[in-house]
Amino acid sequence: MNKQKRILVTGAGGFIGHHLVKRLKRDGYWVRGADIKYPEYEDSAADEFEILDLRKYENCLLATRGGVDEVYNLAADMGGIGYITAFHADISRNNILINAQMLEASRQNGVSRFLFSSSACVYNQAKQKDPDVKPLREEDAYPADPEPGYGWEKLFAEELCHYYYKDYGMETRIVRFHNVYGPLGTYDGGKEKAPAAISRKVALAQVNDEIEVWGDGEQTRSFMYVDDCVEGLIRIMASDYRDALNLGTDELITINGLVDLVAKIAGKHIAKRHNLTGPQGVRGRNSDNTLLLKVLGWEPSIRLEQGLGITYPWIASQVVPQASPETVDVA
Repeated sequence: MNKQKRILVTGAGGFIGHHLVKRLKRDGYWVRGADIKYPEYEDSAADEFEILDLRKYENCLLATRGGVDEVYNLAADMGGIGYITAFHADISRNNILINAQMLEASRQNGVSRFLFSSSACVYNQAKQKDPDVKPLREEDAYPADPEPGYGWEKLFAEELCHYYYKDYGMETRIVRFHNVYGPLGTYDGGKEKAPAAISRKVALAQVNDEIEVWGDGEQTRSFMYVDDCVEGLIRIMASDYRDALNLGTDELITINGLVDLVAKIAGKHIAKRHNLTGPQGVRGRNSDNTLLLKVLGWEPSIRLEQGLGITYPWIASQVVPQASPETVDVA
């Protein structure tokens, strides 16, 4: 029975991890959450939630103790483009420690399956120089030229997962997240992603105000709603596929277009002030879901306007107290 399976979610105090814990509990599993912090906006649904610094090996052993069957390793030092371009050493060191030690502790404690959360930042930068970017296939990570810091450590950890399967027979799964958004996620402080940052700026703006946009706004991305992300994680963990899989949408949009879409949802006319010195990341990035569809028979399907229609009201309710979002059921 599902209730007999014991699952550990690291990073359970973060955005995706918190949503994943809620879904796993709803599906009937026993869940332990582990993180360096509690969830910010509501209590965790986990059966156990432990505050653990997973940069320390003894804490990784504690997290995986007690007959844990599966580990979703989402714990990471990460954030939006401004953050991951500013702290290469800290991010690389912290995440290498977490990932290497979580793999080894999982092996030592007999975990049967381990999922590693990688990133689209592993992709070769030369293939992301055009806003009208060709969707990235999994093999486009090589020859290797990922984003400095965060991209390199993610790519190395993918290889480490392969080594643990080859050397020890440990079942590992690798998911490459493209941008994820939704309610109950960080929307300020420097670690927020573009949909949350733009939603915050639009919510605080008056009609006909202007908001700052980093770069010329013609850089492109695809964005995945968190419910699709959680569904994909569960399906990838259950699959027999051991190599990296994209998890994202192929609905490409410019950052200017993203501002316009959020403004439309908010019912405001918003002007843009472009800061050409702001961090922008690669010029274009999109997900090719061909392999994901082949392996799972499924791909993310929630359209950006639909997901933002839930996300924007929640963020507005946080930054503008009189705003109240519609009641929604989110994973």
